[in-house]
Amino acid sequence: MKLRVLSYNVHSQRDDQQALAGVVREVGPDVVVVQEGPRRFRWRSKGAALAHSFGMVVAAGGLPSLGNLILTTLRVRVHRQWCIRFPLTPGRHLRGAAFAECSVGPARFVVVGSHLSTDATERPGQAELLRAELSKVDLPVILGADLNENSGGAAWRTIADGLTDAAVAADRADRHTFSCVNPRDRIDALFVDPRVQVLEYDVVDTPETRQASDHFPVLTDLLLPENPQGVVM
Repeated sequence: MKLRVLSYNVHSQRDDQQALAGVVREVGPDVVVVQEGPRRFRWRSKGAALAHSFGMVVAAGGLPSLGNLILTTLRVRVHRQWCIRFPLTPGRHLRGAAFAECSVGPARFVVVGSHLSTDATERPGQAELLRAELSKVDLPVILGADLNENSGGAAWRTIADGLTDAAVAADRADRHTFSCVNPRDRIDALFVDPRVQVLEYDVVDTPETRQASDHFPVLTDLLLPENPQGVVM
């Protein structure tokens, strides 16, 4: 079963929101994993408005996951959702992750979104906690994240262990995701379970994406295994 997934740090919607909505609608994903989504006052209505601007609905996240959002089209059925929070380091932002167990037809999977710290001393611990939660999931995982470091970092290596880096699988690891003004690093990633096949991968670099956020969105087309564990739908 094919699935199109977009992972996107939307810069707290501080840029051109019309361009942002246009970017997402143009590529037509089934799932969008958002970093820096609404997380404070009126976060539910703001998250719903963001999803509506994309032609989607909210599946998971928001304040409980500290601004990570998982959005889907109505093609995707959401069975359950949950969130985790990482311990607060005084003087730093509180961060976490969102999880949504979903299905498309006979294919069942879990979408995860997270945004790790900008502090290099804090990231490895957050990565370990995220990895521990991922280890509890038996279904194929799709993880979209802003890791705030590249593939040489300890946190990246922890998250990537046992998963497929979609950029590497598509031989596109040379495509930078940050910043839109001066692309110089790949800190935004999409990882998938080895049971998931990466069909296509791209970093969407257009005039609109350069207006919509300080990060480029990461887009991938996946082929999901159908009902890998005989789960009753």
